[in-house]
Amino acid sequence: MSSTILSAENLRAAGETYLERIGEADEYGAVDLVLGLLDGGVPAERLLLELIAPAQRRVGELWAANTWSVAREHGATAVSERAIAAIATRTRTEPTRGRLTVACTDGEYHALPTRLLAEVLRLRGWRVDFLGANVPGPHLITHLHQTGPDAVALGCALATRLPRAHATLTACQAVGVPVMAGGAGFGADGRFARLLGADAWAPTADAAADHLDRGLPGFPDPRDALGHLADEEYTHLTRRRGELLTRAMTALTAAYPPMTAYRDRQLDATAEDLGHIVDFLAAALYVDDVPVFTGFVGWTRGVLAARGVPAAAVQAGLRIFHDELRDFPRARHMLVQGIEAARAGTDLEI
Repeated sequence: MSSTILSAENLRAAGETYLERIGEADEYGAVDLVLGLLDGGVPAERLLLELIAPAQRRVGELWAANTWSVAREHGATAVSERAIAAIATRTRTEPTRGRLTVACTDGEYHALPTRLLAEVLRLRGWRVDFLGANVPGPHLITHLHQTGPDAVALGCALATRLPRAHATLTACQAVGVPVMAGGAGFGADGRFARLLGADAWAPTADAAADHLDRGLPGFPDPRDALGHLADEEYTHLTRRRGELLTRAMTALTAAYPPMTAYRDRQLDATAEDLGHIVDFLAAALYVDDVPVFTGFVGWTRGVLAARGVPAAAVQAGLRIFHDELRDFPRARHMLVQGIEAARAGTDLEI
């Protein structure tokens, strides 16, 4: 089947078959499917971006809706990683361009989108060092000294990783290596890539490859963009994280009576959810962006509703943090907005 014959509709149908196979952890079936399409003339880049990437987005949606378990989601992702590797092996060619380092920022474990980028760049002729998930900044800098790449492509899927991403990209630039930022954590429009001083941002892997073809001119100097950090709310919140979570768990048990019947697993999950609230609040404080926090609250409300946790529980947790953070005016404003988002949000539509 040639790439001209394979219409968008047919590729979507192939994508549904692919989703079924990864959902069943059918590694051989998924790999056979993508290699069959590749051998039939479908370009590798198209398979990566129009078949595997949309299927993985769907996997995330099915997990969020509580349709798929964490185990099934992990299994599907592992099979997709195997399918990407199979495509990469089949299409291996000698690089004809410069050298790039591709990595996830420190603390970022969502590596598959960044892996897709690495393979697209290889297909475009670059020599790529793909370092994977959760790359500590100092170790990345050591790698740059050892290899001397033309640029770094830094992936960040969650806004909670933005402070570390900022430290990493600043360190890369300090040793003379420009940084291309990508991933949902930098904002749908790349506004946080600009705010934090990246040299470029791209919304998709193919857009990143196109941008690298043109070079990385850099954004305007953001040196005054983070003046809001002078109030030290971000710093104090992160330092008090452990104490704040302990107090919040105690207060939430009193404010939300159903918690008294929770089993240990439910209590652990509640503590984890409260931790995510603090982490997203900290990220929103770092970039001074209320929608970073309210967007997370709305998403969390939908995820928890799919698991039988009512919006009242989310609102109760947010009110407790609001009451605890009396000396944090920016954080309290964001929490008020978060309470409204939890009250007004709708469940996930899948």
